[in-house]
Amino acid sequence: MITSEDVGRPATGCPVAPDFDPLAAEFLADPFPVLARWRERTPVFYAPALDRWVVTRYDDIARILGDPATFSAVEAQEPVFPLCAEAAEILAGLPLVPTMSNCDPPAHQRFRSVMSRAMSPRRIAGLRPAIEQRSTELLDRFAGDLRADLMRQLCYPLPALTIFTLIGFPLADSERIKSWCTDKLEVNWGNPTPEQQVRSARGMVAFAEYCAAFVARRRLEPADDLVTALLADERALTDLEITSLVFALSFAGHETTTNLLGNMLRHLLAEPGAWAEIQADRGLIPGAIEETLRYDSSVPMWRRLVTRDTQIGGVTVAAGSRLVLAFASADREPAKFPEPDHFDVRRANSRRQLSFGRGIHLCLGAGLARLECEIVLNILADRLAGPRLAEGPPVSFSPNLSFRGPVALPVAWDADRRP
Repeated sequence: MITSEDVGRPATGCPVAPDFDPLAAEFLADPFPVLARWRERTPVFYAPALDRWVVTRYDDIARILGDPATFSAVEAQEPVFPLCAEAAEILAGLPLVPTMSNCDPPAHQRFRSVMSRAMSPRRIAGLRPAIEQRSTELLDRFAGDLRADLMRQLCYPLPALTIFTLIGFPLADSERIKSWCTDKLEVNWGNPTPEQQVRSARGMVAFAEYCAAFVARRRLEPADDLVTALLADERALTDLEITSLVFALSFAGHETTTNLLGNMLRHLLAEPGAWAEIQADRGLIPGAIEETLRYDSSVPMWRRLVTRDTQIGGVTVAAGSRLVLAFASADREPAKFPEPDHFDVRRANSRRQLSFGRGIHLCLGAGLARLECEIVLNILADRLAGPRLAEGPPVSFSPNLSFRGPVALPVAWDADRRP
């Protein structure tokens, strides 16, 4: 039996991967072969670069997600790497409390029940006309150019405008809010320099203060938006709790969808015949979205904290150990998804992917993300003739642990086939 000791650090003889570095350029470019080798050889291993155990198999990860008592979510939003003293001091004053993705029962259920009502299927469905209008407006700006960076000109602005409108933020503040969200990405999931840490920590505090001021304003000036709905809920969340929810949602609600859109368009255009298939048969679009989530997840890795000694895949892991759940590995496990390295929009079981999580932390925004993807695919299929990946620099990805999507996506097409 393999046993870990000393709050998650491995005992002699335990599986250790001294060279495993998910922020290395080679891994970021193509993490799947590396993860496959570990999954087949040593599915649970300790990565010194992360000071965490990495779990790679589907069944192990699904069990972890379904057992919040043993595997706490409190680590989900913590910085992956230690911060410098100045940045840590700045963030110590961050006026926020754990809410959804980094909160455990019983408190988690209170937040989730309120958010579930505020983000009801009816409210999400009601966003369709606005998403269609914004998608069309964004496409109108570049459709005649016959070439665009779809990340910068479509995938980046659309989800941000959608979630900021749902929350109620003034759209004039969108660029500033996106910048603050980038600060959070760098601090919590990247490995920035001390100077970057300090700058980004200050940005995170500024954003939290902005969210608090917005909640206070909505208490005095209600509107038809999510913040007003949260304030009106009879279960009476505090302003601090609502501020914390808004701070988290404003990031999660667009970063993952931006990356999902980029990954989806990239693979549909790279896989021979895939774009023609969904263009000819729009009934394949839902499957294309799920297959993207499986094949190249916008959330390739997520984190948990072990609360009591337990076994994972034959390895005994001590209480206090920190885990990285490699969704990107689990969703390419051959036992679960035959021919896993083939992108197949007709795959029958792609919806079993783990990209949106499982159990009590199943992503509340999954319906909105799917809606945005479906609208974008339909509009592009209607408007663009012969879209194809254009020449440009090699595809690159933001150096962080948990969010994956192309930084740029140059695409070219022929003259519009339809107005």
